[in-house]
Amino acid sequence: MKRSIYILCFLILGTFLVYPLFYVISQSFIVDNKFTIEIIKAAAGNYILRTSLIKSFSLGIIVVFLTSLIGISLAFFFYRYKFRGREILKVAFFLPLIASPFVGAIGVRQILSRFGSLNLILIKLGMLKNPISWIGSGFAGIVLLQSLHLYPIMFLNISAALNNFDIECEEASFNLGATFWQTFRKITFPLLLPGYFAAASIIFIWSITDLGTPLVFDYPNIISVQIFNHIKDINTNPVGYALVLIITLITLILFVFTKEYIEKTPYITGRTKRIGEEKKLDRKGKIFLLLTFFLLIFSLIPHIGIILSSFSKKWFFTVFPSEYTTEFYKTVFTHHLTKTGIFNSLFLSSAASLIDVILGFSIGYFLARENFKGKQLLDLLVMLPVVIPGIIIAFGYFTSFSNTILDPRNNPFPLLAISYSIRRLPFIVRSTFSSFQMISSDIEMASYSLGATSNTTFRKITIPMVSPGLFAGCVFVFAFSFMEVSSSLILAVREKFYPVAKVIYILAGRITDGPCVACALGVIGMIIITISIFISSKLMKKGIGEFFRLT
Repeated sequence: MKRSIYILCFLILGTFLVYPLFYVISQSFIVDNKFTIEIIKAAAGNYILRTSLIKSFSLGIIVVFLTSLIGISLAFFFYRYKFRGREILKVAFFLPLIASPFVGAIGVRQILSRFGSLNLILIKLGMLKNPISWIGSGFAGIVLLQSLHLYPIMFLNISAALNNFDIECEEASFNLGATFWQTFRKITFPLLLPGYFAAASIIFIWSITDLGTPLVFDYPNIISVQIFNHIKDINTNPVGYALVLIITLITLILFVFTKEYIEKTPYITGRTKRIGEEKKLDRKGKIFLLLTFFLLIFSLIPHIGIILSSFSKKWFFTVFPSEYTTEFYKTVFTHHLTKTGIFNSLFLSSAASLIDVILGFSIGYFLARENFKGKQLLDLLVMLPVVIPGIIIAFGYFTSFSNTILDPRNNPFPLLAISYSIRRLPFIVRSTFSSFQMISSDIEMASYSLGATSNTTFRKITIPMVSPGLFAGCVFVFAFSFMEVSSSLILAVREKFYPVAKVIYILAGRITDGPCVACALGVIGMIIITISIFISSKLMKKGIGEFFRLT
């Protein structure tokens, strides 16, 4: 029985993860059933595609730099200083994660545009004479929204690394006469590199493959948008395969490098760590605390913009809406398109959660309790969706399953549910695996020794003890599947199959009340994600940030 389930897990991952990737890669080298590199040459020789690739790399590097600057500074501040309300403030810095830049891009226009709220405030305070556009032609807005959304991931991983940091390494450096910056550059930062590389690689990959934000800003010169546009004519122009191949190679190289680096971890102190004494706020600490409040407020601008836009009946040349209404929320629950989107997302998210409960529990059990050939391969396959971007998986599904029984052009529901579940599978496997680790196998052995069968032990001992972690992971999968962007935009072609994310994208492009209704839908998604993460954290008895930890 166990062997059959184990083989089935491999078959599912092979069919819906390995096969689509292999298909896309192979199609990059095949024309008229012959091997060729002409597709790669065509992609490399296209000026627009080269420019898009360069701008995508520039975007990723800038976002990594900004998130590093913010995340590392915050982590050191909370690590060094002790003050009232510190833990509450730390939790508040994870709020940017509950609204994706895709939705935030809609709400942020009203605040950061040329005649938006921020410029009006600065002009009234005398800090500006002429308004400026904070989001520019689109690229600056993408950088801003991605940085504000992703810096908590850097903050979390550096904080986790600092919790395992031996302060005596720094003290020894200072005793030898090194300055603060010399110590940071040669001692402190090298010891934090495993956590830093894990966060930086995920942020970089996420940034260059983000599809929703550039689409909302109508900025086409990004590689993810080029991939999205090439899906429409993939049968006549196979350059899209080459673009996906390039992104896949980049993500896999970063993943392998980061995994090898973290596992080897050459920077080890060789002694039991000693945590440094936390200082009370001095003058510098108070200044930095004030800056953190400004940062928190600024990072919540997309959220504020979404909420205000969802209630604004009239908002023009004023800091806040001059008239408010709840009509857009009524539209959300009465208009056929929004009702369809909500129903479809609820159904698909529930289906994805059910798939992940069964698959995640099985894989978590095998990884925690069994020793078998291929265990490391199974672990690797499970973690691949963390680094393989959603747009790559969606593109692979759309092309590899076309003209089959799972053709998304006919009915995308099966592939949407599977793509949602595959992308969140690592989270539920991790929560289940950690639950198994906390349960001693002696408890199960005691049940066997008292005459219980395997089924009885599984039903009355194993399941009840693992269920909190399993349910927590299930809630997490449901929440983030509800607002999944890449798969929804690519796989849902016909209106009756649109999930919430596709509905938001369609509404955002409408001139009348579309953006406001889209913001109302976004607020509902934010509420669902917030409640779900809170429930999951309580069930798992973990901090909210632990769900986003990468190391």
